[in-house]
Amino acid sequence: MKVAVADTIIEVGGIKIGPSLTEQQAEKLYKLGQEAVVFVLTTQAKMIAQRIADSAQSPAAPSSAKPLYKKENKSKNKRGKKIGAKKGHVGSRRPKPVHIDRRQEHSLEICPDCGNQNLSRRSRKRTRIIIDIPEGFNVETVEHTIDRRWCPECKKIVEPKVPDALDKCTFGNRILAFSSWLHYGLGSTLSQIVETFNYHLQMPISEGGLVEMWHRLAKILTPWYEQLKKDALSSAVLHGDETGWRVNGRTHWLWCFGNSDVTYYMIDRSRGSPALNEFFQEFFDGVLITDFWAAYNTVCCADRQMCLVHLLGELKKVAMYKDSSGDWAAFSKKLKRLVHDAVRIWKRREQFGQERYARRRKRIELRLRELIETEWDNSQANRLRKRLDRYEDYLFTFLDKPYVPFDNNHAERSIRPAVIMRKNSYANRSDKGARTQSTLMSIFRTLKQRNANPISTVAQALRQYIQTGNIPPLPQKENMAPE
Repeated sequence: MKVAVADTIIEVGGIKIGPSLTEQQAEKLYKLGQEAVVFVLTTQAKMIAQRIADSAQSPAAPSSAKPLYKKENKSKNKRGKKIGAKKGHVGSRRPKPVHIDRRQEHSLEICPDCGNQNLSRRSRKRTRIIIDIPEGFNVETVEHTIDRRWCPECKKIVEPKVPDALDKCTFGNRILAFSSWLHYGLGSTLSQIVETFNYHLQMPISEGGLVEMWHRLAKILTPWYEQLKKDALSSAVLHGDETGWRVNGRTHWLWCFGNSDVTYYMIDRSRGSPALNEFFQEFFDGVLITDFWAAYNTVCCADRQMCLVHLLGELKKVAMYKDSSGDWAAFSKKLKRLVHDAVRIWKRREQFGQERYARRRKRIELRLRELIETEWDNSQANRLRKRLDRYEDYLFTFLDKPYVPFDNNHAERSIRPAVIMRKNSYANRSDKGARTQSTLMSIFRTLKQRNANPISTVAQALRQYIQTGNIPPLPQKENMAPE
């Protein structure tokens, strides 16, 4: 009996034991005797065990996906462009600091290469600037001695205010502003912030203490939060979007309304008209930019612009996952060309004369009406045709108002930080936490848009609140471009 063992195939008596083994070959192998059958089974068992061991050591991947360790390392992105700036591009670097805190000189008496001690002095020197955190970077503990005196007219003991911290609060205003900015401005988790204070700043602090401080801060800064709502409702252009949110294990919705000057977040139980009616309590005298979510139809506003990027994304989704048979290809092609042509003439508005631009604009309307009036056999094409008919007056508002964008990307970018926070902290555990979340997240996002230092701004506002009982006006954006 001749036996041969390859990587994946065993040959016994001229019979190859592998994936192509037939029933007749198996019967022939059985007739060779017990020894041949046992040998084949044990050898196959060893091969299977080796494959299981190899798969356990390799990175896990879906059965239909190519393992990561087998994929090629591509140095180019999806568009085929090389990473980095183009040739001839002027590089950018960190500007030199205006203020130097300390100067230090370095000199050599012995050559570090050959050990020569007769080094000649040269007049040339070079400077190198290093920015670092000094050793012993700790928090400052200050003991305040408060003089208490008796007022004969008020018939009570009076004392001066300590503006460096809230009443009955051990931590100062800057710690409160810094910790809240880390959580609601940058999205750091509560445990990460506690570790930062405990290990890096050597200041013990508890999670419960931080949360209670943040609730007090949100209550104090509520006038700023209300001012943000007024600023949003008085703007000429306003973007709107929403995403899912969890409050105490129940599904809520995080609404985002804003533009380049203001961002207002609102957490509500509803995703429909009740939440929108709570925000838009009066007529909105501006342009509202949204996606095609039907709840926005209840908003009373001067004008609207539907996001064309969402419309193009719908075409892509249908082509990939839904019915794209029949005349879908023709419908999709015409709609894509219509949208791209509208955007193209919007970008080249300055190059066209007024009459030429008006003709192009009229042609866009006629093409849209032709697309709507055409009967399409494909169900998805007919569904989108009805959508175009419903929102016909709001698809190309940006062609008549140059300051209005054709997409809702601003709202998408504004809501993205909140989505990252949701993944890190799993939203909120109570309605009170949700109110604090929406208040402080709106304030820190707007302060960033208005180029205001979040920590200093909030700390100074707390200082004035302690002294006067009122917070200063919300900072406005310097050199703000018109909407």
